[in-house]
Order: sequence, then C-alpha cells, then structure tokens
Amino acid sequence: MIVLGIDPGLATLGYGVLKKENGIIEVLDYGVVLTPKDKSLPHRLRMIEDGVSAIIEKFHPDEVAMEELFFTNNQKTAIAVAEARGVALLTCVKKVPKLYEYTPLQIKQGLTGYGRADKNQIQQMVKLFLKLKTIPKPDDAADALAVALCHLNTSRLSGAFLM
Repeated sequence: MIVLGIDPGLATLGYGVLKKENGIIEVLDYGVVLTPKDKSLPHRLRMIEDGVSAIIEKFHPDEVAMEELFFTNNQKTAIAVAEARGVALLTCVKKVPKLYEYTPLQIKQGLTGYGRADKNQIQQMVKLFLKLKTIPKPDDAADALAVALCHLNTSRLSGAFLM
C-alpha cells in the first residue's frame, strides 16, 4: 500500500510518500510544494493543485492522509491556509479512492503515544520509525511523513477516520 501524507499550507505544503509492504515501511519521497508570496492567491492555489496532482500522478497512492487544521489567532492566515487545504483535499479526493484526516493530537498520539508531544519529539519518531540518518527537512515534509506514519500505524482502525 502506498500512502501520501500531506501537511497543508499556503506558502509551504509538505508531502511524504510511504510504501508499506509485508509490514515494512519504505520512504518513496518527501518534500514541499512552495508558492511564492508575490503571486496572487488564485495563482498560488493553482500551484498547489498542480503540485499535488504531479505527486499523485508519479506515485499513484492507494490512500491519502491529511492533517486537519487547528484554530489560530490570525484569522487572515487561517483562512488562506484553509483555502489551500481545500484545494489539496479536492485534488486528492478526485484522484485517490480513500482520503483520511487526522488531528494534530491524533498524529502525536499515533507516533509517540502522547498527545502533547512537541515538534522535536515527533521529528525524532519519524526519523526512528523510517530508519533515516537525519530528520527530514524542511519541517513541513517531516510533518507530512508523520501524518502518513500515523495513518499506517492506525490503518486497522482507519474506517473511523474515513472522509
């Protein structure tokens, strides 16, 4: 099974692609889709659609796992990120049969067993679980790998999270 994990964002959308076969998890790819601040919002949203589409076309994931947004104090930023997440969701649901969503709390619990784990603890667990020499960079890519790992670690329960 191939899983695409996504950490949504407008300026930087993180992605991680993992393959699980016979209980072994392999990293196929990870990185970010970047959108420049000097472009208009519609242009940036199109860049996200194109970037996510290209990843899906390259790896043909069986499932997508995406982080849900958490509320922030900056409403303008929250709205723009929500719009970017909406584009990513729509792109994924049109091309991949199964889409799952996880809250930050669920991701932290899925990787560390503790829902209040900090970013470094999550990154260390990603490195450990995936047998990587270093923590994946940038942070958005590491976060996307964490989402995919959370999904693979909880896939036996995945019916509860299906969108």
